[in-house]
Amino acid sequence: MTEISIVIPARNEAANIAALLAGIVTACATLPAYEVIVVDDGSDDGTDDAVRALMAGLPQLRLIRHDSSGGQSAAVHSGVLAARGALIATLDGDGQNPPEELPRLLAPLLAPGSALGLVAGQRVGRQDTLSKRLASRFANGLRARILRDGTRDTGCGLKAFRRDAYLRLPYFNHMHRYLPALFARDGWQIAHVDVAHRARGGGRSNYSNLQRGLVGAVDLFGVAWLLRRRKKVQPHEIGRSEERG
Repeated sequence: MTEISIVIPARNEAANIAALLAGIVTACATLPAYEVIVVDDGSDDGTDDAVRALMAGLPQLRLIRHDSSGGQSAAVHSGVLAARGALIATLDGDGQNPPEELPRLLAPLLAPGSALGLVAGQRVGRQDTLSKRLASRFANGLRARILRDGTRDTGCGLKAFRRDAYLRLPYFNHMHRYLPALFARDGWQIAHVDVAHRARGGGRSNYSNLQRGLVGAVDLFGVAWLLRRRKKVQPHEIGRSEERG
């Protein structure tokens, strides 16, 4: 029985996907039964062909494809919907998130009696351009001041969470950058784990700093609104034998 589903959003990552999948197999050898779901987000470079070529040798590998690109959050959402595991782990398809970090992310959720809903990776020693690091630092600082989610690096693709809790979150594009705040909004405990970061092996980033900044400004205030409008009461069912108080 599958316990863990590893979801990889990928767009035009044909140059990186084989090495990433090989790394996942090695890193996850000691984990409970798992599957790997690559969500090809409308690639036109043969990413889907590269994954299909590996499926015969990797029985735990599955492929989901979007006919056109819907973005990273849409790809993660499609992967989680298709997942068979109760626990989800995500990492980016560009190879910059080391798969060796997956067991560390999943360990707190696998612990007996864990009350965690989300474990979020936070990159140290980022292998990005200076402009990208500065833009990310500004965006994360602004987000932290407004949302107060205790997360210094919400854009990290390495995350692990409970599938049922994720599917109860309000879906919107770019939601993957706000998962700590959204999980906390629903009353879940969250944890953070420092993770390593690698330089991109091949291809190029699908987003510019300007694109991230423009959509981030709109999303940030939308998420702040969602946090203020959260449901503040919790229901519980009363059994037949319970007396009214």
